[in-house]
Amino acid sequence: MKQVVQNYKSGELAVLDVPVPGCKPGGVLVRTAYSLISTGTELMKVSEAGMSMLGKARSRPDQVAKVVQSVAVNGVPATYRKVMGKLDSYTPLGYSLCGVVEQVGAGIDDVKVGDLVACAGNEHALHAELNWVPKNLYAPVPDGLAPRHAAFGTVGSIALQGVRQGEPQLGEVALVIGLGLIGQLVVQLLAAAGVRVVGADPDPARCELAERLGAEACGDPGSASVEAAVAELTGGHGVDQVYLAAGGGSNQPVELAARLCRDRGRVVDIGKCRLDLPWNAYYEKELDVRFSRSYGPGRYDPEYELEGRDYPIGYVRWTERRNLACFLDLMARGGVDVEPLVSHVAAFDDAVETYRSLKDGELKAVAVLFRYPERAEEAPEAPVVAVPAVNVKRTTARAAGTPVRVAFIGAGNYATSMLLPHLAGREGVELSTVVTTTALSAANAQRKFGFARATTDLDAVLGDGSVDAVFVVTRHSSHADLTRKALLAGKSVFVEKPLALTEDELAGVLATVEESGNDRLQVGFNRRFAPLLQEAKQRFGARTGPANLRYLVNAGRLEHGSWYLRQGSEGSRFAGEGGHFIDTASWLLDADPVSVYAVATPGNEDLQVVLRYPDGSTATISYVTTGAAGFPKETLDLVADGKVLRLDDFVRASVYFEKSTAGRKRWVSSRLPKARDKGQNAELAAFFRAVRTGGPMPVPLESLVATTAATLAVPAGLAGGAPVTLAGHR
Repeated sequence: MKQVVQNYKSGELAVLDVPVPGCKPGGVLVRTAYSLISTGTELMKVSEAGMSMLGKARSRPDQVAKVVQSVAVNGVPATYRKVMGKLDSYTPLGYSLCGVVEQVGAGIDDVKVGDLVACAGNEHALHAELNWVPKNLYAPVPDGLAPRHAAFGTVGSIALQGVRQGEPQLGEVALVIGLGLIGQLVVQLLAAAGVRVVGADPDPARCELAERLGAEACGDPGSASVEAAVAELTGGHGVDQVYLAAGGGSNQPVELAARLCRDRGRVVDIGKCRLDLPWNAYYEKELDVRFSRSYGPGRYDPEYELEGRDYPIGYVRWTERRNLACFLDLMARGGVDVEPLVSHVAAFDDAVETYRSLKDGELKAVAVLFRYPERAEEAPEAPVVAVPAVNVKRTTARAAGTPVRVAFIGAGNYATSMLLPHLAGREGVELSTVVTTTALSAANAQRKFGFARATTDLDAVLGDGSVDAVFVVTRHSSHADLTRKALLAGKSVFVEKPLALTEDELAGVLATVEESGNDRLQVGFNRRFAPLLQEAKQRFGARTGPANLRYLVNAGRLEHGSWYLRQGSEGSRFAGEGGHFIDTASWLLDADPVSVYAVATPGNEDLQVVLRYPDGSTATISYVTTGAAGFPKETLDLVADGKVLRLDDFVRASVYFEKSTAGRKRWVSSRLPKARDKGQNAELAAFFRAVRTGGPMPVPLESLVATTAATLAVPAGLAGGAPVTLAGHR
């Protein structure tokens, strides 16, 4: 299928061929009929992409702060790869469309194939021929409403939510500053609610349009006409509400709002404009400043938007889905007319030229629609290749010179910044296929790293006999199931941590190993492969007595909206990350733990996990989220036999020895922070060596299972308040 994309680094716009998105449970696959260009939000994004790197940094200081923090934690190379990977990727455009349901996912019963729906969301209602849309981000189109008008549903919801924040009442007077697409819709909604409206915009054509659509008077915000209209309609008291629907860097809108608003009036910010509030003016009138968050309640809540958990109507009357349905209904009943706003309808194939014309000012428009071609008759699809559950008989070695053919399931941030840069161009490795649930991420990975093929069809990849190794780099909740499927298909498997989120999932993986005879499995525990730590362990030497190990992980707080916070579906944060640190401790102690004891601060934010080993050694992992951001993320001390090994965040390692006749001995090795190496490259080299030669996997299966079991024992230890014995695993 085709999709409109933009490279944020170069500013390039393109209509790209990408795989068709899969139809996941909890949503529908929609074939687009019309999609709407937001001439405000989208053109701002397009303009930012054309800036220099310095210009981009100035426009997004919030992102610059994140980069600085990432450098402190991960070092310059890793941060550079991560940032440039994001910048030099195709990003989607669009967030408002109308289309026909082509496929219905499990759990959906309110629409059927062939129904017309309006869709919302900058990740789900894109300028693309097909989109997967979760339940709370679509609404059925009422009978009689034209698809080109239904495509306005999302921007209409934004305007509607802004009006709701203003709490207009019959007979009041409102000022709308900015008469672009959102401002024009706000004017109509207010007029429909019995509010008298004054508009302000420097464009005379937009002022004239707003007056045709219900405004009492409109004019340039710098002229006296707007103030005169307000004075006449309000008897000199000022308007009851002001709606800021303007963009740009001028502070004129908020100053005008203060001047023309009545005492204790309401000012609602809908657009993205400068908000340096003049304190005296706002204080003296005691103005009520409110913000309108996009389409309404539910926006930016992943449980609502992605998992389909609705808010009870008795507590939240107008959610973003109910706003979407309400606006569609208003259009269907003639309460709002969007046809006068349509300045241009372009063929979808002409998207790049349309954006260029808008950006250069050749096309003056309030609203522009893309019209998509009707679906052509297609040849019948080939039957899906079933993945047989067969006993796998491995060869001991591959033919000399034969490359290892690799498929990636998932191409998210970790895969593209920490794994694939080490594989692109690696001798003896052929990147065969990348499969993702979202079409654009697969296309980005194919372009950047040279995969031969990109797809969203998992079964076809697993059934491809030419693929030797599969990398599972997806959300945590899918790791165990995808690992089982890949093992049953006879592949060597590299799965990012964690291997499993529950004991049942772990047991299922082991049952699959027994069933298939395929134990070619590696979990992404990379720290044991870090060159600095490996050298430190070698310098430390063998032990004769038990050891004490202390591992401080200064994990830091998660950003709001991080999928790590979805404990119900993705497990706890420690369940996802903790295996790294347990594996490192076990490798340093040359054994697997026999018991786990865990305690936590209130809210389970900071954990203390104590592992006991067969020879009496102990490892204490302090996993904290409340530490200082500037402190190193990982520090480790290993003490035994009069020796101390110290690791400081994979930048510096030291080994101290007992005093001898030659005096105190000490070994120290340091790296520049930018050279921090946590072992990913060496780990991948070991994995491919094992696949190529048929030799043992880099980490024994028993160790992978023991580490996973110890990680899973932490919640049980927290609940029971006593040590948990690890037994019964192979």
